[in-house]
Amino acid sequence: MHELALCEGLLRALEAEAGRNHFRRVTTVWLEIGPLANVEPEALRFGFEAASQGTLAEGARLEVVPVAAKAWCLPCGGEIAIDGYGAACPVCGSYQWQVLVGDALRIQQIEVV
Repeated sequence: MHELALCEGLLRALEAEAGRNHFRRVTTVWLEIGPLANVEPEALRFGFEAASQGTLAEGARLEVVPVAAKAWCLPCGGEIAIDGYGAACPVCGSYQWQVLVGDALRIQQIEVV
């Protein structure tokens, strides 16, 4: 379950931010997740709850913010919305595109005390 490893990285980022900004506790984390990030939101929530025990984020809510995936189509040069790998360009039907957004996991916002 790679979601647990992602949660451990998320907690390291939160601890680093706490060191820079002098907060003691995280109450909510809003996390942007694109459909191409290969992350299962429910597994991530479970992993976050388990990994945050005994940390500054223990008991914090993890809010998942879905992000639409967009790509750049090489043949037609257009920016297109895609719903997954293997999708064809809705304009020209090509499968030759490069992801612009939607393949990442990013901290959007945190609420702290």
